[in-house]
Amino acid sequence: MPTRTAAQKRAEAKMEYDAFLAECPSRQLLDRISDKWVALVLAALGGDDPYPGDDRVGEPRPMRYSELSRRLAGVSQKMLTQTLRSLERDGLVTRSVTPTVPVTVTYELTGLGLSLHAAIRGIKIWAETHMGEVLANRERYDAPAQN
Repeated sequence: MPTRTAAQKRAEAKMEYDAFLAECPSRQLLDRISDKWVALVLAALGGDDPYPGDDRVGEPRPMRYSELSRRLAGVSQKMLTQTLRSLERDGLVTRSVTPTVPVTVTYELTGLGLSLHAAIRGIKIWAETHMGEVLANRERYDAPAQN
C-alpha cells in the first residue's frame, strides 16, 4: 500500500465533505456561519456600515468588544462572547490584547473571515433589499387565517 502525504490526505478528506450527511463537519460549520449573530459580527468587522467620525466605509477594520456590543443591538454579553470565541476558534477572527490600563481587546477578520464576509455580505444586502416583499408575502399568507 503506497503511503500518502499529509497534503494528499487533506485533499482526499476535502473531497469527502458533504453537508447533506449528518456526521459531516461541514454541516457543523454551516450551522455556525448561518447564525444571525455570526453574520452581523462579520458584517460589522467587514465595514458594511458607516462608523461615526470614520471615513473608512466599506473597509474592514478592527473593533473593540464594546464597539461591537453597541453596534449589534439586542445581542447579550454572553451571546457576543460565545460568538466571538467560536469565530476565533474557527480562524475567522483574531483577538488582539494590548496591555493598557484597562486592557484593550480588539477583534479583526482574518483572511478566511474576509472570504466568508464576502458571501455573508451578499445575503445581508439581499435581506435588506427584499424585506418589503417578504413582509408583503407574509401579510398575504397570514390574511386567510384571520378570516
